[in-house]
Amino acid sequence: MIPRTDDYGLERKAKLLVLYDQKGGKLKIIQATIEHLDEVTALFDKYRQFYDQIPDYDRCREFIHQRITNDESVIFIAQKSTGEIVGFTQLYKSFCSIELKELIYLYDLFVDPSARRIGVAKALMETAKTYAKECNAARLTLDTAITNTSAQSLYETMGYEKDEEFYTYHLTL
Repeated sequence: MIPRTDDYGLERKAKLLVLYDQKGGKLKIIQATIEHLDEVTALFDKYRQFYDQIPDYDRCREFIHQRITNDESVIFIAQKSTGEIVGFTQLYKSFCSIELKELIYLYDLFVDPSARRIGVAKALMETAKTYAKECNAARLTLDTAITNTSAQSLYETMGYEKDEEFYTYHLTL
């Protein structure tokens, strides 16, 4: 079972969730804690740059710090046998009014370019799926850029289905 963050989540040490034997060696997937703040921040800043945002380590660090300390998201990290953190996914809980259940939103997924194509993204996504099932969520939802065809290919091979019924609209505030 994947550990849930309790009221004292900052005190809790990260627990091993999944161990994968990948092309690049052993890969651990664990839930990030405040101890991982700097490593997660560095990857999160790179993730945002992938989506054409300017680098802003300090704001990224504050954002991730708030998510962890306020228990507002769950972040899983991929750690190589060397200890290097090479990827992360960030999940948010929401609700499905129609199904009267929680849903999990896989909002962020990033693998450092040096660790791509060895199964890191898939391992993170499998862990997210396990977590969503343990939460008894109605579904695990994600969005990706229309141009991110390599990610789309991975999602579809993992059973994700592209929504053909609904459009997403945004109102910038």
